[in-house]
Amino acid sequence: MISQLLPKTVVCAEAYEDGESPETALYPEEAALVASSVPGRRAEFATVRACARRALAGLGLPPSPVLPGVRNVPQWPKGVVGSMTHCAGYRAAALAKADDVLAVGIDAEPDGPLPDGVLEAIALPREAAWALAPGTAGPVHRDRLLFSAKECVYKTWFPLIRREIDFDDAEITFSDAAGSSGTFSARILRPGRLPDGGPLTGFTGRWLARDGLLVTAIALEAKGPARS
Repeated sequence: MISQLLPKTVVCAEAYEDGESPETALYPEEAALVASSVPGRRAEFATVRACARRALAGLGLPPSPVLPGVRNVPQWPKGVVGSMTHCAGYRAAALAKADDVLAVGIDAEPDGPLPDGVLEAIALPREAAWALAPGTAGPVHRDRLLFSAKECVYKTWFPLIRREIDFDDAEITFSDAAGSSGTFSARILRPGRLPDGGPLTGFTGRWLARDGLLVTAIALEAKGPARS
């Protein structure tokens, strides 16, 4: 699913179930992080890292531990950018060379309504009005799609800018949510600066709904006028 949303310079790997295999074996420093976790948590942790190592191999790089850094952002080998996501029934990783892509963010969510109170906590007034507009209850749960897009924005923003933003610091606009795929734009209300000094005021991304899942993705290209 996720590879359909990203440029070919981004290598993606995904899994729809967990299972023990040589591929999901953890490095000792990874295993220590989930030693006291419940079996389900350990399984998803291992599977998403297996996805990451498959993506590393797709970039021609050797396997390596994937450890959390500041704000639990995965630490990738030098010269690599990427993102991971997992939810019930889906795990994925998307990686690229930093020469090609400045930042990438992905998120996956079950295509179901948000728990009570969450939309009010994450949405700006115009976003909430869009999510709750009369007659929009359909194949895609707009509130969950909005949540996923906001998560995707944060996963793209923080590793690049190294400054936190909150849910209400990004305003999301969707081009269409009547079908099973589309695009979105994110206007950052507290803009940052790219490593080259240029302003970063927003992102464009894509989304896809299939088999009870919602996935969102952003890739900020390193070259070209669009940078999105």
